[in-house]
Amino acid sequence: MGKALAATVMVGVFALIGPTSRSASCPQTVTAQSSDSDKQAILQVISAMQDAWNRGDFRGYMQGFKNPDVVFVSGGRFQQGWQGTLDHYIRDYGTSAESRGTLKFHDIQVEILSADAAQLISQYELNRPEHPQYGINTRLLRKVAGHWVIALNHVSSSEVPPPK
Repeated sequence: MGKALAATVMVGVFALIGPTSRSASCPQTVTAQSSDSDKQAILQVISAMQDAWNRGDFRGYMQGFKNPDVVFVSGGRFQQGWQGTLDHYIRDYGTSAESRGTLKFHDIQVEILSADAAQLISQYELNRPEHPQYGINTRLLRKVAGHWVIALNHVSSSEVPPPK
């Protein structure tokens, strides 16, 4: 079953990325200037998500994800799109500031893949009294209607902090 799940995830990634080759009539070049501005825009999305989480605004947090069809993998399972992910956050984290915790993204690496696709890998910490989480987010972002959104999100987490 592990191979089947891996194959399913890869098919989903390729479907989100789309064809990797472009014809001469449809070039998608990325200049250094556009790359830098896109990276800054992506970092702003991540910062806004972190701020929304920390004030308890799960809908604001979810604005960083492609709606309705984000692919979200966490805990070895798929969430059910944008709404399923929002429902998960409200159900599992939303009862109080203590259960929600304080979220911090750090060591963020962004690579612009094309004019409308980017990869982001970051570490995160969810500090809370019970069940703190430490982990890594791997994200495929797409530029939709001029805005960067997370189209594919994979979370790997642990309750044990990484060694320093």
